[in-house]
Amino acid sequence: MATKTSQHILGTSANLLGFCLFIITSLHITNKSENNLIDEFTSLIALLLAFSSIFSFISIRKENTKVGLLYEKIADYIFFAALIGIICIICVLIVIFWWR
Repeated sequence: MATKTSQHILGTSANLLGFCLFIITSLHITNKSENNLIDEFTSLIALLLAFSSIFSFISIRKENTKVGLLYEKIADYIFFAALIGIICIICVLIVIFWWR
């Protein structure tokens, strides 16, 4: 294995991916997706988390090689970008509900 970071990224990004898909489904069931862009942003975050999971999995499979370390670094950066996106979505939701 490249390092232990890939194992943590894989599990966490898979869980957050499921949560994003739950949010998207909830918005579409309640017809709230027409009023705001939250579901589009959440879809983008879900895509980032899926790519992070893929790169993390490849990193684990490549063991301790330069390619494995490269894939782990890519997974780490993509996961970090997804976390920043999640924070932005949470801030938007707070603003939306604060001003209602």
